[in-house]
Amino acid sequence: MQIRSAEFKCSNTRTDKLPLPELPEYAFIGRSNVGKSSLINMLTQKKGLAKTSQTPGKTQLINHFLINEDWYLVDLPGYGYARASKTNRGEWERFIRYYLKNRENLQCVFVLIDSRLEPQKVDKDFCAWLGEHGIPFVLVFTKADKQSRLKTEQSVSKFKKAMLEYFEEVPPQFITSSESKNGREEVLAFIHDINARFIPPTSNNNA
Repeated sequence: MQIRSAEFKCSNTRTDKLPLPELPEYAFIGRSNVGKSSLINMLTQKKGLAKTSQTPGKTQLINHFLINEDWYLVDLPGYGYARASKTNRGEWERFIRYYLKNRENLQCVFVLIDSRLEPQKVDKDFCAWLGEHGIPFVLVFTKADKQSRLKTEQSVSKFKKAMLEYFEEVPPQFITSSESKNGREEVLAFIHDINARFIPPTSNNNA
């Protein structure tokens, strides 16, 4: 897939104010400081599209980016940020989970995992929650350039093993690096294949 255009459309905390569900949509989420903004900028090849920050937990809204004028990339607030207030964490969790369960044009959730770390409980729990609610997701291992290929492969293997505690099969995985652009073509090809089969919810309702 070639990215011809990528533009910010809107930010919301209210799901009733989101764009009409006429185009396929892909949500990106992960623990704070997992490299989500850098990955989004790498995928779209538009530096600064998603705001990067040295402060974890910066994203606090549902951010929609329109890609090629025919699909949405959605930047969701990170989870597991311990320094956020309990009230804020509760609010984020409610509207994020409501969005994930009810957004009818959401095609897949890209769960970002830091490839340098041992399997984290918060990541495993979130993946389990997605599975329990039948929400399609894939795993995106980030920051692969920060360590050797062998260490990345070992980390991925450990996480896949942890997933088998919850799932009969491990969801698809991508190994990425925002620096080297590793995994970019694979992620975009995955999205392209789903887009080709997308039927707008409104069309389903009229059928």
